[in-house]
Amino acid sequence: MFETTKQHAKASTLRAFLSGEAAGGILLMAAAALAMIIANSSIAESYNHYLQLVIGPELTPKLGPMTIHLWINDGLMAIFFLLVGLEIKREFVDGHLSTWADRALPMVAAAAGMIVPAIIYLTVVGGDPALQRGWAIPAATDIAFAIGVLALLGSRAPASLKLFLTTVAIVDDMGAVAIIALFYTAELNITALTAAGGIWLAMMMLNRFRVYTLWPYLILAALLWYATLLSGVHATIAGVMAAFAIPFRRTIAAPDAEDSPLHRLEHALVKPVAFLIVPIFGFANAGVSLAGISLAALVAPLPLGIAMGLFLGKQLGIFTSVWIVVKLGIAARPSHASWMQVYGVALLCGIGFTMSLFIGGLAFTGPDQIDDVKIGVLMGSILSAIIGYLILRFSAPQKVMIESTI
Repeated sequence: MFETTKQHAKASTLRAFLSGEAAGGILLMAAAALAMIIANSSIAESYNHYLQLVIGPELTPKLGPMTIHLWINDGLMAIFFLLVGLEIKREFVDGHLSTWADRALPMVAAAAGMIVPAIIYLTVVGGDPALQRGWAIPAATDIAFAIGVLALLGSRAPASLKLFLTTVAIVDDMGAVAIIALFYTAELNITALTAAGGIWLAMMMLNRFRVYTLWPYLILAALLWYATLLSGVHATIAGVMAAFAIPFRRTIAAPDAEDSPLHRLEHALVKPVAFLIVPIFGFANAGVSLAGISLAALVAPLPLGIAMGLFLGKQLGIFTSVWIVVKLGIAARPSHASWMQVYGVALLCGIGFTMSLFIGGLAFTGPDQIDDVKIGVLMGSILSAIIGYLILRFSAPQKVMIESTI
């Protein structure tokens, strides 16, 4: 009885999360499509002009004056990563990743789904040191976009597949955060980094003394963001670090607790992030002019490496690792799902959009390279979305078929 109620509570939370991510993912697709249309229209120059419009002071010499584009990528995306951090903490403490048995399949799948795309990317770009810096671009999965595609299938996709995709993407986000912190940090300002560490410790002390009022954490989170920005570590990491310091009340076999700061903040952020921040990021970063682009440009090492990493690398890494883990008896295949459906979800994990564009902006700074990154991400993500959708659309859940014939 207790276990059933607990699973029901978790399922309710998951349904609410998935519905928000699905609607946000569909809105993200629309925002990205609009950006592409505008970037290839007569108002493309205005689109680029307004993105580079200066609307703030110089917060750090590394970035220069704050433009609309910088506020989106370094400011709004820190809020996105704050929500990512809250979701990671929730799942590991009281969710579908709270036990090692639950973690085995998504953690192995996510790890393989990051390693194989990176290997394929490096193989395609060869020994060019100028391009090797982009190895992590195809390693990411866009959870909103992927869930949005999965939502289009309705009941054809078992709930277990949605859960599997969500948990893989959450673990994938953890890997992306670690990659950004470790590999895309240039020169460090030790003084600012020390200040950031002190602010984070102060947040942890508030947690330790059971301060459940949110506003002190939010003020310190803003200061943590600024100190991190000055330190040379990408400012979005501050969002994840702040999330880990937010107090969390476990609610086993019950709905979210109203007196849990993490639950309150997560619920407050889900809709603004899904329906505002992520679509704005997609609109600001997906616009690339296709004028004059030839077949040779599409198969150049950088865009081809990214596209192949996302489309081939993700499906090979995730599907193969899941098959091995299941055959070894370490974990079970998602219930009521056929191997073909698992393969379809592995393909959907090749939708790297938001995170891939974000990491691409950290890896490269030249306008031509940024455009190549966008082209590669769009090619790989769109191909993964279309093929993954078609496979899932015409695949039947094997176990359901067997049960219906008995």
